[in-house]
Amino acid sequence: MLQALRETIHIYHTNDVHSHFERWPKVVHYLQTVRKKHQQNREHTVLLDIGDFIDRFHPLTEASAGKANVILLNDAAYDAATIGNNEGITLSHEQLDTLYTNATFSVIVANVFYENGERPRWMKPYIIMTFGHVRVAFIGVTVPFQTFYELLGWRVADPFDTVAQLIEELSEKVDAIVLLSHLGINDDEKMAHMFPQLTAILGGHTHHVFEHGKRVNETLLCGAGKFAHYVGCLTLTIDKNNRKVDARAYVQHTDTFEHECVETKRKLNHMIEQATNALAQPIVYLPEPLHMDWFSPSPFASLLAQALNEWCEGDIAMVNAGVLLASLPKGVVTKGDIHRICPHPINPCKVYLRGSELKEVILQAETEQMKQLRVRGFGFRGEVMGQMVYDGVTIEKETMSDGQEHVRRIFIHHQPIDEQKTYAVATIDMFTFGHLYPEIYRAKKQYYMPEMLRDVLAWKLKNMYQQ
Repeated sequence: MLQALRETIHIYHTNDVHSHFERWPKVVHYLQTVRKKHQQNREHTVLLDIGDFIDRFHPLTEASAGKANVILLNDAAYDAATIGNNEGITLSHEQLDTLYTNATFSVIVANVFYENGERPRWMKPYIIMTFGHVRVAFIGVTVPFQTFYELLGWRVADPFDTVAQLIEELSEKVDAIVLLSHLGINDDEKMAHMFPQLTAILGGHTHHVFEHGKRVNETLLCGAGKFAHYVGCLTLTIDKNNRKVDARAYVQHTDTFEHECVETKRKLNHMIEQATNALAQPIVYLPEPLHMDWFSPSPFASLLAQALNEWCEGDIAMVNAGVLLASLPKGVVTKGDIHRICPHPINPCKVYLRGSELKEVILQAETEQMKQLRVRGFGFRGEVMGQMVYDGVTIEKETMSDGQEHVRRIFIHHQPIDEQKTYAVATIDMFTFGHLYPEIYRAKKQYYMPEMLRDVLAWKLKNMYQQ
């Protein structure tokens, strides 16, 4: 008679926390509680993060270059994590290369390498975990923003080719394969169609929530939203004798959690206090206030446009006023002040537009609809797009019969825009993503990394006001 070789594994997962720590003490208490319960029932638990745990909008992440986030994952006893684009391309090469030096969990990323093709020692393409009589492989892949990784000194491989190779290597060695995917829902569905050998895909990047998973062919897709609103759980029941795997999923809304981990909350508050002190470093003294306004011309927004133009060496510059979240008063300006008013992980860039394309961009930017647009994603951490601010561009407007102002004429350095000429436009990378401005999305681009918009702003303020 065959011995019953059946194991139950509870895989808890978070994704896209983006340094939203307000719920983290509750999450940790919940994870501690369920892990203890499963241990008492002699069931196995695994704890995974699917990337974008860090986000430099938060002062703690900014001050520690993400290392405080790693401490939080260590303390919560995570078993493994993959990286998202916030780990991968909002840190400098050296910052990412040293981010996980003190990690007590495995970092699973199969498709990121050094420029010479070698895999960093701190990365593993997969791990295999043994639970009683069964073995489960965990593969990690991240979204391949090739241009950005290359500018930062990394090489990124196609995740589909990578997963195909690893499935071939692992299929006969394990009883189940789980993919940690920071690719987004569309690619997760494509993975499930291409690779029925995948038992489950733990997803992220697109912030999707599957309350009970989504089955695509043989594969169960999971997703736990964003900002620690949810903790996901994938339960695998593996019958080794019959070579059967039952996969079930659910998410737990963290608003239902009543208790917090007191130690996590204490440590978090202490680290935030340390970060605030670190960011109190003075940058410059302002002899007069710098006023900003999202919907009217303001000296602060104009200064930022000028700074972008100088940094990127453009013919002109354009940036939306909404990237500045507050004015700066007269007096000492600290690193923390600059971070507070410009927290976005947004990089400067230069795009090349023909005059006819630039005209279309300006006409679209000047619409009330675009000014009032509530932007989500693309690195933007503000509220609203706001007015477009230019350096080297003058716009003549007239009020039409509908009572609205309309663009009448556009001048580039006091000359009428030449629709056939190509202009080098200094701007921000968020306009090159998605389809906010199709002309910019399609244009030839040059990105400036690892500096962020706030670094350009600090550089300009130092040049203007330092003695």
